[in-house]
Amino acid sequence: MGKVSKRVASILYMKEHETLFSCPLCQDSMHVTDDGHVICGNHHSFDIAKQGYVNFMIKPSTSMYSKSLFESRQEIINSGLYNPLQQLIAKLIGEEAQIILDTGCGEGSHLERIAKLLPQDVVAIGIDISKEGIQSAAKFYEQKIWCVGDLANSPYKERSIDCILNILSPANYDEFSRLLRPNGKVIKVVPQSDYLKEIRTQAFANSEKESYSNAQTVQRFKEHFTNVLHERITYTMPLEPRLVPKLLEMTPLGWHLQEEIALSEITIDLDVLVGELSI
Repeated sequence: MGKVSKRVASILYMKEHETLFSCPLCQDSMHVTDDGHVICGNHHSFDIAKQGYVNFMIKPSTSMYSKSLFESRQEIINSGLYNPLQQLIAKLIGEEAQIILDTGCGEGSHLERIAKLLPQDVVAIGIDISKEGIQSAAKFYEQKIWCVGDLANSPYKERSIDCILNILSPANYDEFSRLLRPNGKVIKVVPQSDYLKEIRTQAFANSEKESYSNAQTVQRFKEHFTNVLHERITYTMPLEPRLVPKLLEMTPLGWHLQEEIALSEITIDLDVLVGELSI
């Protein structure tokens, strides 16, 4: 028997884990059919696409992120620029988590690489509002559940997730609290003051964009979760010339620049926040 198609493989994998799904329209439990429909008891149905993902959006949405941006993001992440961050996140996830959800997963490269660093097998789920990002994730990374969806109406059951990742992406703390299992954790990554400072100093000298503070974001996280661990990770890595335009395309700092940017190295400076659900 030959290798099954991407869609068939995704159908089989999602059937195996169908108890995770909750209808984004009515919150009823969902069933994955043999022919690739994810359907609830009220007959709301969502199809598994040929690329192996499900679009759970219940109203149209436009994304500012293009297919080209996600290709650049994938190349930057797979260059190893974020390896130390991914290693730290894998350590913070620990060996007990079985179900991991990456919110705002983009094209899935962070989730793919983090899952490979874990000693245990996990069910890795990625959700993003951008169809282009999820299509790319499904194209390259198998044995994961990829969903186009809105965090305000996410297609997962309450108390179904052991660990939620939120890497340089907007959060929905009410939804995180709904989804987390008891003793579950949220790992949120936010920029620190020197994140990509080489771009800031060249492109935004003497403007408000040259400096950055995450104090409000950190405080808001601490208001929603307990036992908060706060770690800062900072390092500078060389940057190959071919990657410079890729980096500028994937970060809003690089959009609409009026001048050429010359980079031989780049600084990663991030806060990693880990919080538990306050019950």
